[in-house]
Amino acid sequence: MTGGNGIFKDLTPRFVFVLVISTIGPLLFGYHLAELNAPQDVITCVRKSIGASAWTRVTTHFRSREAESLLPQCIPMDPGQFGLVSSIFTLGGLVGALTAGPVSAKQGRLRAMIFNTSFYVVGAVIEALAPNLSTMVIGRVISGLGAGASLVVVPIWISETAPPGAKGFWGAGTQIMTNVGILIAQVLGFFLSRGSLWRFILLAAGMIAFIQAIGLLVGGQESPKWLAENGRGPEAKRALRRLRGHTADIDEEIHGWGSHDSAQDLDDEREALMGSEDTGVNKQGDSLGDALQEGLHQVKSTSKAAAQDALGVFAVLQDANSRPAIIAVMGVMLAQQLCGINSIVMYGVSLLAGLLESNSALLNILVAVLNIFVTTAAAPLPDKIGRKACLLISIAGMGTNSILLGIGIMKQIPLLSAIAVLVFVASFGIGLGPVPFILSSELVGPEAVGATQSWALAANWVSTFAVAQFFPLVNANLPAGHVYFIFAGFALFFGIFVAWRVPETRGKGNADEVWGRGKVVARQD
Repeated sequence: MTGGNGIFKDLTPRFVFVLVISTIGPLLFGYHLAELNAPQDVITCVRKSIGASAWTRVTTHFRSREAESLLPQCIPMDPGQFGLVSSIFTLGGLVGALTAGPVSAKQGRLRAMIFNTSFYVVGAVIEALAPNLSTMVIGRVISGLGAGASLVVVPIWISETAPPGAKGFWGAGTQIMTNVGILIAQVLGFFLSRGSLWRFILLAAGMIAFIQAIGLLVGGQESPKWLAENGRGPEAKRALRRLRGHTADIDEEIHGWGSHDSAQDLDDEREALMGSEDTGVNKQGDSLGDALQEGLHQVKSTSKAAAQDALGVFAVLQDANSRPAIIAVMGVMLAQQLCGINSIVMYGVSLLAGLLESNSALLNILVAVLNIFVTTAAAPLPDKIGRKACLLISIAGMGTNSILLGIGIMKQIPLLSAIAVLVFVASFGIGLGPVPFILSSELVGPEAVGATQSWALAANWVSTFAVAQFFPLVNANLPAGHVYFIFAGFALFFGIFVAWRVPETRGKGNADEVWGRGKVVARQD
């Protein structure tokens, strides 16, 4: 069991800085998911404002100049068109997810993250300046490319750089920062969902992405494990030393890289021996140095060959060892979305507006705050009770509260609906929020991590698209609240799936041990 000291004892300012800068990518994913929630009715010309009435006085001078603007105050859309604008973001995310794994495997995690920021910046600017539906769609697709790539690369980077005793805890950083992004979007939406000010909500994402780009360029850190797997052992050791601190014992962690640390060991030994020329044992040093040089060359060649053996997104499907992992991870990713979380994140304000009136926007802010709190507080749970247990508790909670929310909306019971929404979101934060991103890198070997992560995120994005596109239509065509009985049915199905097909990874050293294939290597979680 990992206690608080185990989680924080290996932290350094360097690791914390790079972790925060890197996870701005998932933050922007959450931001873009929620950016249209509060201002939906304003963007689509249904209403002129929502949210804080007191803020109206502060923004009066902005609205007085709207007639002079070159851009329309709103863009007329019916529910189907708005569903397209919301969901098209996920198609960009799907493309980004499928391509990011191989790109990050070849170019490195850091370069991939830096490149992703360009999509976020360009997409946000196009969205903010969109004069019509088509331009808005283009901007959302480009933003989605960055989001999809971020959700592949950042969890891999965290898994490869987090202290060995707390990978589960820091792996939750992806979901925590996603929730922070949702909260920022909801708060800005509460205050800026009026007149043309909704455009500043969309532009803010580009500003955040620009800050991330500067941070990564100035202080980013490549994954030491990736460096080692690509034949750059000495550089990998220096990178790990910077992340762990100069006094940390990193030998055991380097040993987990397999043969790659041997290259560094040979480098060190050769330098020591070749430096003995002044000690009177020149010939012996030279001969051993030559032998070690040859050994070093062979080890590095092996390392490079291993790096080149990384499985692609289609090759991994043909690998018998990887297929069960792909099924498990894709199933969990589908569960994350089809249990209904984004019905609240993306449509919560308009969904509950009739029941809670103006309080629906405030409830969504409260939901975002609660999600951050629960996800952060529950972050140690995957390392304490296991990944699988967290998933089952989460799915059970979401399924139960889907039923209660459906009843609350159907019977027009505001208090029951509000409580059900809060517990529904809290249940998500316990397991379905953070755990899928952790599992993606623990169920397969290093040669298949990138490709498996891409397939997992592809499943996630497809299901996100389905919810984003069809939830408004299904909700409009079914009796009030009945759509949540569908989500409850999905929860039942995925609960059975997780119990049957998803293995526990807590305390397992590698994918072979997880699946009972031998090669046991102990690992602390």
